[in-house]
Amino acid sequence: MKILLVDDEVLIRNVIKEYSKAEGYLVDEASDGYEAIEKVENNNYDLIIMDIMMPNMDGYEASKQIKEIKNIPIIMLTARTEEIDKLNGFEVGIDDYVTKPFSPKELMARIKAVTKRNKKDDCIELDGLKINNSTREVTIDGEEIELTHTQFELLYLFLSNINIVLSRESIIFNLWGYDYEADDRTIDAHIKLLRSKLGKFRDNIKTIRKVGYKFEYKE
Repeated sequence: MKILLVDDEVLIRNVIKEYSKAEGYLVDEASDGYEAIEKVENNNYDLIIMDIMMPNMDGYEASKQIKEIKNIPIIMLTARTEEIDKLNGFEVGIDDYVTKPFSPKELMARIKAVTKRNKKDDCIELDGLKINNSTREVTIDGEEIELTHTQFELLYLFLSNINIVLSRESIIFNLWGYDYEADDRTIDAHIKLLRSKLGKFRDNIKTIRKVGYKFEYKE
């Protein structure tokens, strides 16, 4: 796996690079958003680790522009912990956050969790809503809708479990693995953004108080 590491602090890059290499990952580096975009245009990466606070162009803007070029999973490094900051990141396609100061071992676990996805080749169709896991396309009444990597996986999970209540813990396990640590706000933020893109199907995702969510469908 090849990772693009984007951070203006050389010390942080060196630490992450050493741990990444120990896991067998190839690591390329960029010191700001502009350099990251240029590298994405000219290279292929399996995952990006992106700092938020950088000179010239911050991580949010860089991630937004990168997602317009290629759909690459992004883990954001941030000192910010407010929910609004997470929402801003999820809106531009961030797959996960790691808050500074962080444990390099935790970051390695997050990398594994983000990249660990079940590869499925089937399609699911439901009353005008179609999700194709082989082409990564989602359409509503024939019109394609744009989802981030995590939103796609979340929708596929729901559509694979129609009318079944999924606890937040179950969602975390299915999307990111058993060793992933996330609070309820993180899951709720993903759900909120997924609903905003589903048009007439947004209300099919029901909140089950104190438990989790389900995709409700009555034939």
